[in-house]
Amino acid sequence: MKIHKNDIVMVISGKDKGKQGRVLEVLKKREALVVEGIQRVTRHTKETQTQRGTKKGGVETFDSPIHVSNVMAVDSNGTPTRIGKRVEQVNRNGKLKTQRIRIAKITGNDLEDRENE
Repeated sequence: MKIHKNDIVMVISGKDKGKQGRVLEVLKKREALVVEGIQRVTRHTKETQTQRGTKKGGVETFDSPIHVSNVMAVDSNGTPTRIGKRVEQVNRNGKLKTQRIRIAKITGNDLEDRENE
């Protein structure tokens, strides 16, 4: 999948069309993403009591997965774009290694790696 965790994406179809959010989780087998603040659903669960006496349950709101075809990655300019790859040769400790860099198809700019944010 071309979209990774912590990428900023824009919804291009569905009830949340036009909204942007950060990818929280990538579900590869289902080809789906969990995006922060997108596809919010409520679930009513029966109230139960734990052994310590605290109550659990009621109305819970959470982010539901959205199919990857319904979102596009957002460039640093804030415009939705497709993702491509550029291969570079990098010299590390005297050895040539290949490094794949994700780029925005529209502008050609590198997509920042947001994994350490």
